Amino acid sequence: MQNRTLGSSGTVVSALALGTMTFGAEADEATSHALLDQYLAAGGTFLDTADVYSAGESEAIIGRWLTADPARRGRVVLATKGRFPMLEGPNGLGTSRTHLRQALEASLTRLQTDHIDLYQLHAWDALTPIEETLRFLDDAVSAGKISYYGFSNFLGWHIQKALGAVRLHGWTPPVTLQPQYNLLVRGIEHEIVPAAQDAGLGLLPWSPLAGGWLSGKYRRDEKPSGASRLGENPERGMEAWQARNADERTWNVVDAVGAVAEEAGASMAQVALAWLVAQPAVTSVILGARTAEQLADDLGAADLLLTEEQLAILTDASAPRVDDYPYGVAGEAQRHRNLDGGR
Repeated sequence: MQNRTLGSSGTVVSALALGTMTFGAEADEATSHALLDQYLAAGGTFLDTADVYSAGESEAIIGRWLTADPARRGRVVLATKGRFPMLEGPNGLGTSRTHLRQALEASLTRLQTDHIDLYQLHAWDALTPIEETLRFLDDAVSAGKISYYGFSNFLGWHIQKALGAVRLHGWTPPVTLQPQYNLLVRGIEHEIVPAAQDAGLGLLPWSPLAGGWLSGKYRRDEKPSGASRLGENPERGMEAWQARNADERTWNVVDAVGAVAEEAGASMAQVALAWLVAQPAVTSVILGARTAEQLADDLGAADLLLTEEQLAILTDASAPRVDDYPYGVAGEAQRHRNLDGGR
């Protein structure tokens, strides 16, 4: 398993993280513990959860797994998130000092640990001044309750606004950003990825297989079955499937992944994950698995090194559509200059 530093920090994590959103929902406790054991045995060291996953049960399952063998806590870097509703009432959500204090203490209790290695804001809060949030996080670092903090689902201007406040006040800076990122969702490369790189934030992509589309689970004009995520939720799932199915770019990307997978002797999921691991600024890709078989296949990406030609095939096929300005050729031309001068 390849290792990388957690953003600009000195802490080291594996390039494939285990996401635990399925714990307590799609995977019962016994299955969840087996997945954790399997991941640890494969050399994985980075666990990602959130307080809202299964209404706190995901954290509780991890906490019981950690305490069953105290040595495990020292072997893993533990990440969780706070922001979304866990309590009733207007202060039961958000990134205010009031809510985050409650959320952090509750996460520490469920995880049965005295500190969290990476505490992440699950999303931006338009009502709370970012200075209030950042001061709380700086205090939490000083108190030893968290080692680092990061953001999730932030826009480029959110990142820059937060960094401006951090630098002005001399507070502890963030180290990571957790966005949705995959071969089908590359729009973050225009603003968010450059902002993260400029700030020294390591990317922790979620949904790396685009909900199963990049694993070859879905077929053109073939409605999803109940065994898939889209099939399990017919009304909402069918709407999402129809939108993707009607987009020719989706099938160009899926076909490219399939072709590279056949050439590399790997699964489509492994190819999609390997492409993402190879992208600039990516620290660790968050895997989501419901079964041991799924996790074993995903972990196979750790040994897959795509050639430059294979990476180019995937990158070209998945190029995001943009307007000519500000992100197309005309827009790019406005932001660069020739080293030798002239036009």
